[in-house]
Amino acid sequence: MPRVLDADTHILEPAEMWQHFAEAMYPRRPVLVTVPNDTLYRRSNAFWLIDGEIFPKPAGKGGFLLLTPAEQETARDRPDRRSRELLDLDYRLKDMDAMGADLQVVYPTLFLAFLTHDVELEVALCRAYNRFLAGVWAKQPRRLRWVVIPPLRSVEASLQELRFGKEHGAVGVFFRGIEKDRTLEDPYFFPVYEEAQRLDLPICIHTGAGCPDWTRVIDVTTSFTFPHVRLLPLVAFRNIVSNKVPERFPTLRWAFVETGASWLPYLLHSIRGTHGDAFEDWGPKLFERYRLFVAYEEAEDLGYLVKVVGEDHLFAGTDYGHHATPNFPGDPSAQPHMVAHLRAREDVPASVIDKVLYDNAARLYGLV
Repeated sequence: MPRVLDADTHILEPAEMWQHFAEAMYPRRPVLVTVPNDTLYRRSNAFWLIDGEIFPKPAGKGGFLLLTPAEQETARDRPDRRSRELLDLDYRLKDMDAMGADLQVVYPTLFLAFLTHDVELEVALCRAYNRFLAGVWAKQPRRLRWVVIPPLRSVEASLQELRFGKEHGAVGVFFRGIEKDRTLEDPYFFPVYEEAQRLDLPICIHTGAGCPDWTRVIDVTTSFTFPHVRLLPLVAFRNIVSNKVPERFPTLRWAFVETGASWLPYLLHSIRGTHGDAFEDWGPKLFERYRLFVAYEEAEDLGYLVKVVGEDHLFAGTDYGHHATPNFPGDPSAQPHMVAHLRAREDVPASVIDKVLYDNAARLYGLV
């Protein structure tokens, strides 16, 4: 059976992660707070207190939904809780075997939200996360890889974290579609892109509430995650392609993760409306020339997307860690039965399925 690379999975950050805070910053580490389950937040009643704010904020304007901390009443009694926290790796590997995954690439949960305006605290948070994930990789280097989180308000600290990540099992660099008040074509990020290119690490643009000003006006109770979380990578794709940023970094790869791929025809249509014939090709050749990879979700029209993107630039992940269990709905992008469902398809050649399940992600993450 061909190999499977589960290209988008998650950790629910545990309290043990914050033991990696340096002594001087340790009093400012995230701490767990809980409230009764009869408040506005109901059973999502545990939070990380960071810089005077709670994470998540699962109701109202300025809100965002996160599955961490696992002490939330919705999550604390699940048998796979420690697997999701990457504290019980044997359990995690058993689940991987059951899903048919040979290798997982791990993304964050807490860091899907914008956490602090304090640069020193951001650096401490990112370093603690990266060192915890490095420790996980050291225990299971053949089956678990991860994406490094740079503290992007400090370029020098970001470069240091990229180098640390490359030496400790990281296979990508985490970005959200907007970072605070900067979109991703901003030259401010070019030194990070340059170093990622040198280290052969792709830029992995994941859904996330990275723009606090945008998040502030959205009511998560009525809008869920669509406007301030899932749309941001679309903004990034439009601006990176429209401004021809990949031409500045001729070997750097770019990934757009956990926002589906069905939006691509619309974005390409929009860019072409702005630029006319400025690009040689608007189909698969563009994705090949610019080294663009997009995560596919199994309910989408794969045959159609292959025509738009090409069979060499679509990949897939189960979103393990955010997946549903009985009495817990999980994330809408979670697809724990992805491997079995894709293998069972007869409308797409098996060779294409093999590329979506392994080959394309392996090229993206530099594992070939």
